[in-house]
Amino acid sequence: MNRFKTSKFKNTTPKIPKKDGWIANVRGGSFSSQGNHIKSSCILVAFNTDQAGGGMVGLSSVSPGSDGKWIVTQIPCHADQVTDLDFSPFDDYLLATCSSDETVKLWRVCDPDQSQPSSPEVTLSPGDSRLEIVLFHPAASGLIAVASTRGVQVWDTTRDSALTVLEQHADQLQGLAWKEDGSLLASSCKDKKLRIFDPRAQTSAVQCTQGHQGNKDSRILWVKDDNLLTTGFNQVRQQEVRLWDSRKLSSALSSVSLATSNATLMPLFDPDSGLLIVSGNGESVIDSFEVAASEPYLSQVSHCLTDASTRGVALVPKRALDVSVCEILRVMQLTDNFIVPISYQVPRKAGQDFHADLYPDTIGHTPAMMAAEWWTGENKQVERVSLHPNKRPKPNTAPTKETSPKDLPCGKSKEKDSTSSSPLSTPSSSAAPSRSPSSTSGLSSGFLPSPSPSQSARAIQSMLGPSSKFRHIQGSVLHRDTHITNLRGLHLTTPGECDGFCANGQRVAVPLAITGGQIAVFEMSQPGKLPDTALPTVQNSVNVADFCWDPFDPYKLVVAGDDAKIRVWQIPKGGLTETLTEPECILRGHTEKIYSIKFHPHASGLLASSSYDLTVRLWNLETGEEVKRLSGHQDQIFGMAWSPDGKLLATVCKDGKVRLYNPRGSTLPIQEGPGPEGQRGARVVWVHDGKNLLVSGFDSRSERQLYLFSADSLASGCLAATPADVSPSTLIPFYDPDTSVLILTGKGDTRVYIYEIVPEAPYFMECSSFNSSEPHKGLCFLPKTECDVRDVEVARAIRLSKTTIEPLAFRVPRVRKEFFQDDVFPDTAVCWESSLTAAAWLSGSDGQHRKISLRPKNMTPVSEAPKEAPVRKYLPSSVYLEEKTDEQKKEELLSAMVAKLGNREDPLPQESYEGVDEDEWDD
Repeated sequence: MNRFKTSKFKNTTPKIPKKDGWIANVRGGSFSSQGNHIKSSCILVAFNTDQAGGGMVGLSSVSPGSDGKWIVTQIPCHADQVTDLDFSPFDDYLLATCSSDETVKLWRVCDPDQSQPSSPEVTLSPGDSRLEIVLFHPAASGLIAVASTRGVQVWDTTRDSALTVLEQHADQLQGLAWKEDGSLLASSCKDKKLRIFDPRAQTSAVQCTQGHQGNKDSRILWVKDDNLLTTGFNQVRQQEVRLWDSRKLSSALSSVSLATSNATLMPLFDPDSGLLIVSGNGESVIDSFEVAASEPYLSQVSHCLTDASTRGVALVPKRALDVSVCEILRVMQLTDNFIVPISYQVPRKAGQDFHADLYPDTIGHTPAMMAAEWWTGENKQVERVSLHPNKRPKPNTAPTKETSPKDLPCGKSKEKDSTSSSPLSTPSSSAAPSRSPSSTSGLSSGFLPSPSPSQSARAIQSMLGPSSKFRHIQGSVLHRDTHITNLRGLHLTTPGECDGFCANGQRVAVPLAITGGQIAVFEMSQPGKLPDTALPTVQNSVNVADFCWDPFDPYKLVVAGDDAKIRVWQIPKGGLTETLTEPECILRGHTEKIYSIKFHPHASGLLASSSYDLTVRLWNLETGEEVKRLSGHQDQIFGMAWSPDGKLLATVCKDGKVRLYNPRGSTLPIQEGPGPEGQRGARVVWVHDGKNLLVSGFDSRSERQLYLFSADSLASGCLAATPADVSPSTLIPFYDPDTSVLILTGKGDTRVYIYEIVPEAPYFMECSSFNSSEPHKGLCFLPKTECDVRDVEVARAIRLSKTTIEPLAFRVPRVRKEFFQDDVFPDTAVCWESSLTAAAWLSGSDGQHRKISLRPKNMTPVSEAPKEAPVRKYLPSSVYLEEKTDEQKKEELLSAMVAKLGNREDPLPQESYEGVDEDEWDD
C-alpha cells in the first residue's frame, strides 16, 4: 500500500524571490574544494569568497534588515584558501573554518553591521596537508571532525592535540558526515569506497563497501534511521543518487540517475520532513526528493530551474523558518554575485493555524553532552523543541566583544592568553579529555564563559577610550582628467622587497614585463590615454630588483638589478623621447642579487643597498664608490630604513631580528631585538621623530601584524602589536611625521589601512580605511606640497592599477574649510632639498631640513578664526501667531491674499479689445 500512499510533501513548491530579494555584493569563490562553500545558522550565513586569494569568508544575515536590504561583510580568516566552514549547531555565532594552510579556526562572529573579530577564539593545527572538510559534532559541544586530503581527525577544541586520528584513506577523501546521534562517521573516497568509522572504538573502518562506479567527486550523508545517502557518478558519467542501509552495506537499497554532467552533486537532507535537496556545482538546477524507509525509497518532488549557476548550497535550520506560510525548507543558493534564498512551501491555508503535521519537534540548540562525556562513551540525543510560534525557544543574542586586540599581550591572540581561565585556552597534551563536564556546566555552547566584571570594565574602557582626530579620514581617487590610462604590459610580479613602482611628484617609473628589465617613465603633467604604439623606456638590460628616485634630483633614477649591480640613470627634462641604454654610472660590489635600495634623507648622493650576500653597503654616487659595508645578518633582509636625522639605519630580517646600525661607526649592529615571527616578509619605518620603530610583518600563523618598538631598547621586545588581516602580501607602510598618520597597503590588495600612531597606550588608533573595487599594484606617496590644503588634504598618493595611474587624495572632513587647518598642517620639512653632501656626512657632520609653512597667503589659521556667533533658534510660526491680536491676524491674512492676486486696479485684458459700432449690429 505504501507504493500508492500520498505524501503530504508531494506538492511542495520552490519559490525564488525577485532579484531585489537576493543578497547582493557577493563574490562567490570559484576554486574547488570538498566543502559546499556556504553554511547557515538561524541568524547568519557564511560563504567562501574570491577575495584575498580565497583567504576571506563572507558573512551576511539570513533575514534582511528593517529596510529590506542585506549587509555583506568579509572576515580575513586564513593565509590561504578557505576550503570549508561550518556553524555550531548550538551557537548561531560560532563559525569554524579550515584552509589549505593546514589550520582550523573557530571565530566568534558578530552581526554583519558590527565590527568583526580580528583574531580567532581557537586555532587548531592538524598538520596533515591541505584540510578539506570541517564538521561540528551534532550532539556534543566543543567537538569537531576535520578531514584532510586522505585522513580524518576528531578534535576536542580545548586541547592541543587530536582525540583520535583515523586510518588514512587509499585516495582523495571526498565526503564526510556524522550520524545524527554523533556515534559514527561515514566517508566517501576517490577509490570508490564507502567507509564507516566508530572513532571511539578503533581507528580503522568498521565497515567498507564499493560505492559509485565513477571516480569523480562523491558526497555522503546520514539520512533516516540507519540509512546513508551518497551522490556520485555511474559508469556512463551520469549523476547518481544512492540510498544505503548501513547495517547491510553490501549493496544499495535504491539508486536514481540524473543528467549526464561533470558537475558534483551537493546533497542536503532535512530529517524532519525526509526531503533531500541536490544541486550540481556549476549548474542552474536544484532537484528535491522525498526519502522513505520503504519502496519507493526516492521519489522526486520538484525540479527547480534557477536564474544563475550554483557555487554552493546550504539549508537554513528549521528554527528559522516561517511556519505562517507553511515554509518547510529554505535553501541558500550561492552564485557568482548573489545569494538566492529559495523557500520551499507546502500549499496550505497559511496564516491561521499551525500545521503540526508539517512541523514535528525539531533538534534544539542545547548540546546533549560535552566532548569529554562523548569521548568516554556516552550517546545522548539533543533535546527537541517545538516550532509552534508560541512555544519556540528564544534565539541566540548577538555576541559582544569583551576585549580588544589591543588588550592582549604583544604577539599573542586570544586563544594563547596563558592567564585566561576560559575553557578555550586550557590545553592538554594527554589523550584523555582535558576538563570535566562539571567544569563547563552552564555554558550554552561550551565555548565562551560569561563575561566577568573585569572583562565588562575593559569593554567599557575600550568603548570610552581615546579616539583619533583623523578617524574619519577619507580616501578618494581624483578626477579622471588627472589619470594616465591605457597602460599595457606592466611587470606585476616584482620582488616582495620592492614597492612595485616609484613616483616623485613629477614623474612615475613603472617596470614592464619585457625582456631586458625595461622601465617606462610617465610625466604626471601629461595625463590622458597612452598611445597603442611602443613607448620609449629605460633599458636596464637585467631584471629589476628595486628602484627609486633620488629625493634631491627629480631626474635621477637608481635601479638595482638581478646581476648585483646598481645603475644610475639620468632622465632628460620633458620626459623620455627615446630609449635609454647607457646609464650615467654603474655601482659594483655586491656578490649576490640586491634586495632593496634607500637614499639617505639628508646627504645628497648617499645610497644604502641590501643584498642576498647578507650585507648592507653604502655608496657615494658622486664618486661611484662603496664607502661602508655593514654585516651581522643571518638571513634575508626584508627591509631597511634611515632614521629621520640620518644617523642610524634600521633593518628587519628573516631570521626574526630587528637591528639598528650606526653606519659611521661599527660595521656590526649596535642594537638587536626580536622581530616578527612570520617569515613571509616585513617592512620597517621610523615614527615619533625617531623614538620608535614600526614593523609590519606576519605572526607565527601567517597573519599580518603591526609591531611598535622603542628605538632605545630593541632587546626588550615590542611595546605593542595589533593584527591587520590575513593576506599573503606584505603591508607597505607610509608614515607622515607631521600628523603621525600611518597608511599601509599591500601589492594586490583592495584595502588601504590608516592608523594614527601615538607614543602611549593604546599606541594604534585605527581610522577609516579606503577600499577600492579593483586590486591595486601599490601606492607611492608624494611630498606634502602636492596636497591641497584648502580641501584639508593631508596626504596624496599615486595608485597603480593594472591599466591606470591615478592620484589618490586622503582628506580630513572639516566644517570651516575657508580657514587654514593649522592643527593638522604644522610646518613641514623641505625633504626635497639636501642639507649636506655625502662626503660631509661621512666625515661626521649632520644636517637638518629647514621647515616651511603650508598656509596659503590669503588664508587665516583656524586657531585665529573668530568664533561664530550663536545662531538663533527660530520658534515655530504658531508661537508668533499666538502673540498677535485677532485684528493683526486678519490684516496680515488680507494683505497676503491681495499680494497673491495682484493689484485689483490694473485694467482687465478685455478692456483693451476694440468693439464694433452699434449701427453695425443687424437684427
